[in-house]
Formats: sequence, structure tokens, C-alpha cells
Amino acid sequence: MEAARLDGFLADRDAWRPTQCSIAKAMDVVGTRSAMLILREAYYGTTRFDHFAERVGITEAVAAARLRELTSEGLFERRPYKEPGQRTRHEYVLTEKGRDLLPAVLALMQWGDRYLQGERGGPLDLADDTNGEPVHVEVRSESGRQVPLEEIRVVPNVTEEQARRAMRRP
Repeated sequence: MEAARLDGFLADRDAWRPTQCSIAKAMDVVGTRSAMLILREAYYGTTRFDHFAERVGITEAVAAARLRELTSEGLFERRPYKEPGQRTRHEYVLTEKGRDLLPAVLALMQWGDRYLQGERGGPLDLADDTNGEPVHVEVRSESGRQVPLEEIRVVPNVTEEQARRAMRRP
């Protein structure tokens, strides 16, 4: 079976629960279709509220709610701007925290291109702006080796004592 290997107390799947799961926490922040598509648009350079709503194909109410949530989570920063003769408005600019989600969004794009778009793939390709080479998201070790699922080891980021205390709690 192709699966990651769980080490230490993690090996007994019935003895622990992933109560602090980072995937679950991330999905609480960006787990809606509209949130992911707003991020996509921000990566493409969109900053203005009405452009987000229009380009994502959502109502202004949904756009306002998502942008408010993503801003409160620190993925966007609101910056005021004023067109001549108009009232002050705000644009939404990605923060470092928001930019750091790029690999996850691009991985979803690659997966959709491969499995949902048919033989030709998706409508867009990614290329390195400096040399034109294709850009792909991959799982690699720190040394640069591509690591398949069955060669990933999941290890606890706590001491054995911390783990025992956590497992005793209801």
C-alpha cells in the first residue's frame, strides 16, 4: 500500500487523534471555493474589490465576506487608495502569509489540469519568467530529491512525554 510511514507514537493510529492538524486549520482559513479563487486572482495581480467579485464570479456580499475573513487571518492587507474625484476605497494586497499559499494553489491547479481537463490539460501553463522553463509543484526533500508518498515519514514534533500527556486528555 502506498502511504506515508508514521513513526513513534503516531504509528498506533488508535492511540492518538490529530486534534491540532495543520491541514484542518488551513482548511478553516481557505477551505471555500471562493477563498481559493480570490487567492488565484490575487496571484494574477487583482487587488480591487469589484475586480475580485467579477473575476471570481461571486456576489459582492460573498466577496466582502471572503476578503474580510482572509484579511482578518492575515493573508491580505487592506490599503487605501483614491481615484480623482472619488471617495477613498481599499485594495487588497497579499501579505507574506498569503503569498506563502502559492504552492498549495498551484498544486491544485496542476492536479485539476491532469485529472479534470482531459488530454490537453488545463488552459494555462506556468513558466519561469527568467528562462521560460515550465514550473511544477513537487514534493522534494531539503536536498532536492523528489520524494514519493511511500517514502515520506511522518514524525512527531513533540517529545514522547508531551505525547503521553496529550493522549491522556479526553
